[in-house]
Amino acid sequence: MEHQNDNSTTGKVWFITGASRGFGRVWAEAALKRGDKVAATARKLDSIAGLKEMYGENVLPLELDVTNHDQVNSAVTQAHAHFGRLDVVLNNAGYSLVGTIEEASADEVRAMYETNVLGPVAVIQEALPLLRKQGYGHILGTSSNLGHVVLPVIGYYCSSKWAFEAIHESLALEVKALGIKVTTIEPGAYATEFGSQESLKFAAGLDVYGDYKAQFFSGLRGMERGDPNATPEALFKVVDAENPPLRINLGSNNLPWVRTAYAERLATWEEWDSVAVAAQGASK
Repeated sequence: MEHQNDNSTTGKVWFITGASRGFGRVWAEAALKRGDKVAATARKLDSIAGLKEMYGENVLPLELDVTNHDQVNSAVTQAHAHFGRLDVVLNNAGYSLVGTIEEASADEVRAMYETNVLGPVAVIQEALPLLRKQGYGHILGTSSNLGHVVLPVIGYYCSSKWAFEAIHESLALEVKALGIKVTTIEPGAYATEFGSQESLKFAAGLDVYGDYKAQFFSGLRGMERGDPNATPEALFKVVDAENPPLRINLGSNNLPWVRTAYAERLATWEEWDSVAVAAQGASK
């Protein structure tokens, strides 16, 4: 395909994981409504079958569990062959593990990382040879403001997003010269299905944390949440930009929180800098 497709503001071809609900569904439908084409993937094909009825040949529904590497290979290859190119590869599938650091088991943490970290990596690794051959492409990943700050009780989820951020930042450096762009999308709290039972897994609780977790969940219920349907225009500005950002917040509360967190970190590093410098030892 001609390189001109890379910078067009319409007619893009998307590959989206986790398109059955939440941001994935909102963004898939918004892209289709503006005239783009979408390979929409989900673990259960019937959860996205309705897209075909509404958008016809512009959508290719595909069954994909990102933890199944054979399915990842098949879905990426099939999407590229079907549409002839992939302009935007959007890793959106993921879930949160609810449990304190002590409560969650190694198997539960490992399973979440398979979906939140290793699954997106598998998609990226399958897509990159195709994007390199094209000479262009834009890899997007749905991260979170919790890729920079943390909350208790979902610490392992936060850690998966910190890993997600690091992987994408390194990737951006590695593929820039190849004409491939990378952006992590960092939503704050939104009224999506992410808090539903299908998007949460709960570790077995310990009594010692019962009251603490009850207070935590009470606070979450009172949190201001954004409208997910207000987000597509921000996403389109990113994918249509000649020089898109490596990171973009979604929502009005992220930047103040992150700014405060980084100010506190810098203050601590400054306070302890004399200790850090002394630990350098004599130059060799």
